[in-house]
Amino acid sequence: MGVLKEFRDFAVKGNVIDLAVGVIIGGAFGKIVDSLVNDIVMPLISTLLGGHIDFTNLFIVLGTAPENVPHTYEALKKAGAPLFAYGNFITISINFILLAFVIFQMVKVVNKVRIMDAPPAPPAPPTPEDIILLREIRDSLKK
Repeated sequence: MGVLKEFRDFAVKGNVIDLAVGVIIGGAFGKIVDSLVNDIVMPLISTLLGGHIDFTNLFIVLGTAPENVPHTYEALKKAGAPLFAYGNFITISINFILLAFVIFQMVKVVNKVRIMDAPPAPPAPPTPEDIILLREIRDSLKK
């Protein structure tokens, strides 16, 4: 019974619930970034490079390709052909960089909001009279 109570206390703590919400939102946000990369960024990069390059179909077949299989990434991958899929790696790398940049910007905004919402620091207490007197004595001895 003690273990179940400890687990319940752990599971309903605010940090665990916040983490769960963060993971769910992060998964949904990852899909948005995937769409941004695949549907907007990669076509722009492809056009800038002089044509309609499909980065997912940039690969090198390692060994021999199976007979009667179309020479596309998806078909060869399904057929089990060994592929050096550098185009897919480029797409995923750009996806990661964009996701990291957006999260970095979000953290900056949250930190600014936290600083604005934080209560102002209390004023420093006045310096005691004996410390002021000791400083004056020190300064006159230096002269």
